[in-house]
Amino acid sequence: MSSTSQMSVVAVVPAAGVGSRMKADRPKQYLQIQGHTVLEHTVEKLLLHPMVNKVVVAITDGDPYYPELSLAIHPDVIRVSGGKERADSVLSALQYIEQHQLAEWALVHDAARPCFCLEDVDRLITQANMNQLGGILATPVRDTMKRANGDQNIDHTIEREAMWHALTPQLFKTQSLTDALTNALAKGVAITDEASAMEWLGEQPALVQGRADNIKITQPEDLALAEFYLNRNKG
Repeated sequence: MSSTSQMSVVAVVPAAGVGSRMKADRPKQYLQIQGHTVLEHTVEKLLLHPMVNKVVVAITDGDPYYPELSLAIHPDVIRVSGGKERADSVLSALQYIEQHQLAEWALVHDAARPCFCLEDVDRLITQANMNQLGGILATPVRDTMKRANGDQNIDHTIEREAMWHALTPQLFKTQSLTDALTNALAKGVAITDEASAMEWLGEQPALVQGRADNIKITQPEDLALAEFYLNRNKG
């Protein structure tokens, strides 16, 4: 089995979403924290990892914000056309990676998760090298889980044992994930994350426990929390 140092990894960042829940004047990936956009924080941190040499970012055609960023001229950042759904954007990036033979492995990460930990990425890469399938960062569910009925009342309580919150990055072989997404989308399967496409093929990706502060900026209050985490984790 090859060592992790011999693995070729390219990061993929789907960033074509509009982020309507933020109620902002622009997509959430372009909101600013400490003078830089969320997208810049995320991509620049990915490039800090010694095994990530390139980041492929999927951006909506005609996006007016991306060309204004330093990322637009960064030599290690490649822009591809984003799609209507997340899976379409990821697939666009994967097809570019395959066409240009950039890497055997694709590390897919949410644009709106700038607070991830590089040590968690290390452990995810190590696990993928061991099982040669891949896996995702995740955190065990801590709270009591409720299933709602149609009236938004409690239908029943869900047993939280063995329940996990899926995070990103998620790491899979480029060819395998490309095939999984292509086939799932062709069959109209609902794909919520990369692992779900692999699961649809019958695979069982690894769950690698990550830090709980790897939050996704979704609601307005998340921006201040992300700023707190980024400040705390400096240095």
